[in-house]
Formats: sequence, C-alpha cells, structure tokens
Amino acid sequence: MPYQQVVTKTKLMADGFNEARALRVVEIMRDFQSLQHRIAEYSPNPSPEEYFEEGYQVLRQCRAQAAALLAAPFPLDLSQIAGGSGEQEKRHLQRIIIDASARRFQVKKIYLRAVAAVRWLNTRNAILQGEQANQGHAAQLQQANNTLHNELAAITDARIIDDFRNADTQAGYWLQDDPSRTTILEWIRSYSD
Repeated sequence: MPYQQVVTKTKLMADGFNEARALRVVEIMRDFQSLQHRIAEYSPNPSPEEYFEEGYQVLRQCRAQAAALLAAPFPLDLSQIAGGSGEQEKRHLQRIIIDASARRFQVKKIYLRAVAAVRWLNTRNAILQGEQANQGHAAQLQQANNTLHNELAAITDARIIDDFRNADTQAGYWLQDDPSRTTILEWIRSYSD
C-alpha cells in the first residue's frame, strides 16, 4: 500500500487531526524551550552579604526548578507508542499534549517568578548604586521587597492559563485538544514527586 494511502487511512480512523496534534506538541514545546532559555540567562552573582537576600533566593530557586523540570522524564507509559492504529496514535498524542502543556505551564510560572526577582534585583541595584546597603536605604529596600512579594502573589494559575490561551488563539493555533486548567493541575499533581 503506498505511503499516502496509509497516512490517509490512519487520519480517517483517528478523526483526521493527528497531524494537527503533532504540530501542537511542537508549538507547546517550542514555548517551553524558549522559556527555559530565558530562565537560564538569569545568573546573577551576589556578594556573600547579598546571597541570602530574598530576590536572589527566588532566582536560585527558579533556576533549580527549571533544571529539574527539564530533567524530568515523560511518564513511563507515554514513552511507548502503542503501535498500530490511528486511534492509538490519537490517544498518545492527546496525552503528550497534556504532558507538554503541564510542563509549559510549570516553566511559565517559574519564568514569571524569575522575572519578578530580576526586577527586584534591578530595583535594588538602582537604590544602592554600587554602595553597601545601610540604614539610609532601608525604606527603599523594604519597598522593593514588598513589590517582589506583590508580584509573586499576582502569579496565579488562572493568569498563566489565560495568557497562554490568548496568545495561542491570536497565533491561530489548533487548540481543540488543549487541556483545561484543572486537567493540567491534576496532571502535575499526579506526576510530581
């Protein structure tokens, strides 16, 4: 049977959207990769006196979380394609979309936390202007810490999902199999350590 007939037959058996699903996996993972690269670019070198300052701690935590997420394998049952039918391929791709969406969601949350910490760092540097922190800086530094807390608190699951939905819709991506926020959060809970 020629290749074109096999592909067509598989598509028909699976509802005709497996190519769209495969492309969706690529789109989601491209976002994931881009966010990972951005997080990796944040590598401040605090002085020993600043090492335990809150913003630096957040940045270190973000880098460690991003590295752990990158190193996390797909759940074992996803790494084996149940060979054969287009319907099996469809289910496999749908599960990969859920896993990829969960990873993208997690890395976006990490990235937004890192961006808030970098803003804190830039504000701190602008306040100190190369000087050691002293009592004269205390009020401004406390305001920078408060701003960091507020920015971190504003990073919500709903905000992240809405941002992705809006960006993906504007880009014209196929979203039919994209998981809901509930599905993403359940997936994360079920596969987190």
